[in-house]
Amino acid sequence: MVHSTSLLPHNNRFVFSFRSMPSYSHSHSHSHSLSFSKFLSLPSPSPSPYSLSSCCRVARVSTETLELSPRPPPGFDFRREIARLAALRDKLAACGTLNEKLRVIDADSRVKRFFGSRHGVARVLASLQLNSDQLFLLKCLVAAGQEHVLCFGETEALDSAAATASAVKSALYALAEMIENLNSYNGNAGAGLGMALEDHEILELNKLLETLGEVEGFYDCIGGIIGYQIAVLELLVQKSFERQNKNWSHHRHEVKECQILGINAPNGLNLSEDTEYASQAALWGIEGLPDLGEIYPLGGSADRLGLVDPNTGECLPAAMLLYCGRTLLEGLIRDLQAREFLYFKLYGKQCITPVAIMTSSAKNNHKHVTSLCERLSWFGRGRSTFQLFEQPLVPVVGAEEGQWLVTKPFSPLSKPGGHGVIWKLAHDKGIFKWFYCQGRKGATVRQVSNVVAATDLTLLALAGIGLRQGKKLGFASCKRILGATEGINVLMEKKSLDGNWEYGVSCIEYTEFEKFGITTGPLAPKSLQAEFPANTNILYVDLPSAEIVGSSKSENSLPGMVLNTRKPIVYTDQFGRHHSVSGGRLECTMQNIADNYSNSYSSRCYNDVEDKLDTFIVYNERRRVTSSAKKKRRHGDKSLRQTPDGALLDILRNAHDLLSQCDIRLPEIKANENYVDSGPPFLILLHPALGPLWEVTKQKFYGGSMSKGSELQIEVAEFFWRNVQLSGSLIIIAKNVMGSMKINESSESILHYGQRYCAICPNKNYFEIVAN
Repeated sequence: MVHSTSLLPHNNRFVFSFRSMPSYSHSHSHSHSLSFSKFLSLPSPSPSPYSLSSCCRVARVSTETLELSPRPPPGFDFRREIARLAALRDKLAACGTLNEKLRVIDADSRVKRFFGSRHGVARVLASLQLNSDQLFLLKCLVAAGQEHVLCFGETEALDSAAATASAVKSALYALAEMIENLNSYNGNAGAGLGMALEDHEILELNKLLETLGEVEGFYDCIGGIIGYQIAVLELLVQKSFERQNKNWSHHRHEVKECQILGINAPNGLNLSEDTEYASQAALWGIEGLPDLGEIYPLGGSADRLGLVDPNTGECLPAAMLLYCGRTLLEGLIRDLQAREFLYFKLYGKQCITPVAIMTSSAKNNHKHVTSLCERLSWFGRGRSTFQLFEQPLVPVVGAEEGQWLVTKPFSPLSKPGGHGVIWKLAHDKGIFKWFYCQGRKGATVRQVSNVVAATDLTLLALAGIGLRQGKKLGFASCKRILGATEGINVLMEKKSLDGNWEYGVSCIEYTEFEKFGITTGPLAPKSLQAEFPANTNILYVDLPSAEIVGSSKSENSLPGMVLNTRKPIVYTDQFGRHHSVSGGRLECTMQNIADNYSNSYSSRCYNDVEDKLDTFIVYNERRRVTSSAKKKRRHGDKSLRQTPDGALLDILRNAHDLLSQCDIRLPEIKANENYVDSGPPFLILLHPALGPLWEVTKQKFYGGSMSKGSELQIEVAEFFWRNVQLSGSLIIIAKNVMGSMKINESSESILHYGQRYCAICPNKNYFEIVAN
């Protein structure tokens, strides 16, 4: 019997330290005091064509304090402003050349007023020699009603010392004169004037032009900068109407979207109940692995996680959270490699899945993800099996008037525009073609913060059904927790203008519940909200179908546009004043690509329509589908929901379920509230290559027990446990878990499955522990 007298103290607290920790490479049974900080802890652009100087390479994320944006003039009419901008957008869309667009934008009343003013220092800015593209971007900014980004003096009464401290602040009152006179200056414009912008001021203007260029280019399908502002204002009007009209849902369905006639809970395969079909679907998923890609949307800002590098003070993206001894991104790749290893064992072939990762510049996300991949030699998969593509940042707006929030002149606060931009961005960046070149037909999509998405057969069954039945989109879902900040999956029933009935499985985000008459407060078990399953953002997508949407050059390529203003934006302006305002940014939701895949029928369908649709859904127990480490646990918090602590408890519950089926006795895990002030009753961390299907894992464990406070870590792929009584800590770690590294023709280290995959026992294919 493996035994140790050192047990986990029952009053141990969860500790999530964001410090780098050394890796462990050993195999032994020893006395060990369980510390959660050991397992849950923390362990680098080309110039824009819109830059004024090619040497100015700058991040596009503002981490500085904010200055309050101006309020609109008294009597500001949202609808009139939307109509003005819509007319301007339509005129610009009809233009064939940049010069034509400049003539149209110059005729706008706001542009005339702003650039028609006269100020004596305009010649300072004339020395910058802005080109036509840059002029157009700045004029679009002004036409969109955001001239305060260029000059603040008229928006707030500041003390004279502060008002005169910045040359930019006074200089930009004359931006119009510089624009007007630009063509009258020669190549030496501004020379000899004895006046010029400082380098840091040029950098800020470069960053602004870069941001504007990205918004104008990426959102071209809705009208660029002007279209972005129209969408923001329309959503603000919509939200205002929702607050004032309790019958919004009824009004919306009859007036704006009268084709929506029903919203129902969708039927689908329950993987935990129909186990025989679930196993068959998982086998389809394994067989289809050579046809599958993997997509990770990692571009979010993850503000709720509050992850900070303790050494530098730098804010970090969620992908860098050290969790159970490795970053969250490493965990995703590890799960993927376990599925590939199972494919190798079944079919004797090496299968390397191409991985597309959407990043952003928020919190240096792209730099950190790239650096991590390089440091880990691209996880032994080769650089060519990865594509990293960076999503644009979008301006954050105030909810009352749609004004862009700014930190200082030239510096709008910007954040990622939601994971729904992934389809258009994947088309724009050639990601779909890259997948096709590697023979891929479909892809699975999961988010980095969901640490249980690959548990047992959920992902494999989802992908298997999607591939086998030729579906366009699939959801992995589960029971929804009331009050959770998560959307719901629904079966939409619509009546089209031609009289046909349309059906499809889709999603409603939690921020949009009020539109559909779904309340968000505490509800009875039989209430409307309780009937709908949770949207988990675990998807199967048919790649050609997704590309059709992403390349549509219409609003459809940006599915599920929302403006979430539920959480206040708390900030300090550049003068040290604190503000808390309602605000948000235009976001898209990737799962709402489903709205493009409705099936049409000439008559109404009543029963089992889901079986005939291009969209589908599968269910499993919640802790085998979703448990997220997306929110930092604050001091004194009594809830562990969506925190790393709570997600770990679900990992342990899954381990308990698995090993209990192997006749291993384990301490009971109670509800989360029992562990707010103490650690869990045991710790079990199993390498996914032991399965990843539980039917495979269960062949390697039989009988025995674990006492309260014990720890079991198994980092090998082949293992046999028989009647072991564990009291203490057992840790088995191999260097080469699934195979060995070989150098390819590009001098890269590539993991080859099946060779010396248990470095601890080079003469055996498994590690065996048997009770005496």
